[in-house]
Amino acid sequence: QLQASGGGLVQTGGSLRLSCAASGRTFSGYVMGWFRQAPGQEREFVAAISWSDSTVTHYSGSAEGRFTIARDRAKNTVYLQMNGLKPEDTAIYYCARGRPVASAWRTSTMYAYWGQGTQVTVSS
Repeated sequence: QLQASGGGLVQTGGSLRLSCAASGRTFSGYVMGWFRQAPGQEREFVAAISWSDSTVTHYSGSAEGRFTIARDRAKNTVYLQMNGLKPEDTAIYYCARGRPVASAWRTSTMYAYWGQGTQVTVSS
């Protein structure tokens, strides 16, 4: 089970930290990802991290350099630190868990478990 939190309303240039608390079995070998979906748009990849090796991360082009994904094993939690937020970052953000192959970390269908989503709104 995945529980996402931390969304809210911020102004352009502001920051938010999203959290995804995971419960259940061990997550060794899994990948934890963040995706987002804006109204009328498809769900898109934001960032992902290997649960076993936190140095292994992937970012979308729009997230690279502004967002940082991290995980805390002791708390079974994955974080997405978002800085320099822009209005186009406005979306519902979802965390997900799966076992994607190395070339498919950005593919939402490779993730079997999803949290409920948390709304991020960036005002201009």
